[in-house]
Amino acid sequence: MAANEDNLKKIISHAKEYGYVFQSSEIYDGLSAVYDYGQMGAELKKNIKDYWWKAMVNMNENIVGIDAAIFMHPTTWKASGHVDAFSDPLIDNKDSKKRYRADVLIEEHLEKIRLKTEKDVAKGIKRFGDDFDEEQFRATNPNVLRNQTKIDDINARFKLAMDNDDLAGVKTLIEDLGIACPISGSKNWTDVKQFNLMFSTEIGAVAEAANTIYLRPETAQGIFVNYLNVQKSGRMKIPFGIAQIGKAFRNEIVARQFIFRMREFEQMEMQFFVRPGEEMKWYEHWKEQRFNWHQSLGIDEKYYRFHDHVKLAHYANAACDIEFDFPMGFKELEGIHSRTDFDLKQHEEHSGKKLQYFDPEINESYVPYVVETSVGLDRTFLAILSAAYTEEKLENDTERTVLKLPAFLAPIKVAVMPLTRKDGLPEKAREILTILKYDYNCNYDEKDSPGKRYRRQDAIGTPFCIMVDHQTLEDNTVTIRDRDTMQQERVAIDKIEAILKDKLDLRKVLN
Repeated sequence: MAANEDNLKKIISHAKEYGYVFQSSEIYDGLSAVYDYGQMGAELKKNIKDYWWKAMVNMNENIVGIDAAIFMHPTTWKASGHVDAFSDPLIDNKDSKKRYRADVLIEEHLEKIRLKTEKDVAKGIKRFGDDFDEEQFRATNPNVLRNQTKIDDINARFKLAMDNDDLAGVKTLIEDLGIACPISGSKNWTDVKQFNLMFSTEIGAVAEAANTIYLRPETAQGIFVNYLNVQKSGRMKIPFGIAQIGKAFRNEIVARQFIFRMREFEQMEMQFFVRPGEEMKWYEHWKEQRFNWHQSLGIDEKYYRFHDHVKLAHYANAACDIEFDFPMGFKELEGIHSRTDFDLKQHEEHSGKKLQYFDPEINESYVPYVVETSVGLDRTFLAILSAAYTEEKLENDTERTVLKLPAFLAPIKVAVMPLTRKDGLPEKAREILTILKYDYNCNYDEKDSPGKRYRRQDAIGTPFCIMVDHQTLEDNTVTIRDRDTMQQERVAIDKIEAILKDKLDLRKVLN
């Protein structure tokens, strides 16, 4: 799935047509970088959340979940560093009048260099086949080594400039690399400026007495300020984790690429509290666990990669991203960070409350270190949708568009269809629907020809269709059609529940 803006446009169009995602306030020409999830999108989103919660909370004895408020005491954000340091380096092109994140421009330039290496590797594989030693090629080929040196030099310059708050140095780097505006093709850039991303508002009935508070830019701080409450009330022993799914808000100036970067978005986060000195062991553990979770979705491993951070956040001593090959190229999907004890110590200092843990095994009190996993729900939604969207040419020279969603995540698990609207077939179909709807989200579909109905369910992503025909009335059997293979199987009605349970069993993916 190489960078393909046309494919993204198709996905956006499909998402609207079949009730997955709508532009917010569309009848008023919309609101930039804000989207609504439609009837299908809301179901898929809920299923992703439930699956993450099942894997992270229910399957781990030492991880519990909370639901913290969006509004928090304003000192929270002073302690966390967001008031002073939560900003993006922005740069404007004077000719196109478009604004860009300086770091993203540099990352996209680096990706172009990486793609040159991948093309060289692909040529080697094509030329030599099984005899090609990719590892040796990457370690010895002059072009590959030259490109890697360029990447390392650019990363080093960018890191040095950001570490020193040298925004002029960031602009110089952009100019030295010859980076042009994608719209105008011009290299006529303004100075780089920092822009704080937090939305602020006021709390209180009287404006004069109001306090400035913020819409939370992340969900993590709600976990940190509740760390002691959870630990004591749950009698939790280190190591343990606290998970949360919730909305966060960032005043993104450069917000585009559909639901990839929005001003209102949802995060699925887990903060894992560990003994100081053991954080790197758990950092590696959660890197592996989270990659395995993404793999359990059934998407090919080639669409994922790890990317170590060049510039670490102020709270981290190690950080990496799991990136996904979206239609617009590899982009961050999930972050795994070793946050040290920064957050809890900051909240100790600003609140005056002790946030320590007494460890009976070593008879010692300490402020725990934290390893964080943070995945964007909306980005996971887009990754799954992107991987699922398929245009197929069939044997009879027809085409179909199908969403090959993981069956256990599909908004509708099964559609029940009477062959015709007469002869008692609708009544029989509804009997089957009544049996199944207690366990599965089902759809009753009797409009149009069977072929059109199958195509409609394919486009929605429904993994199984049950057709009730005249033979059903004779022997109590139906046909079950598989979305991906389009194969149909005749089965007894009393076997349907067992078949669906087997095909949709989470134990097959949660292992």
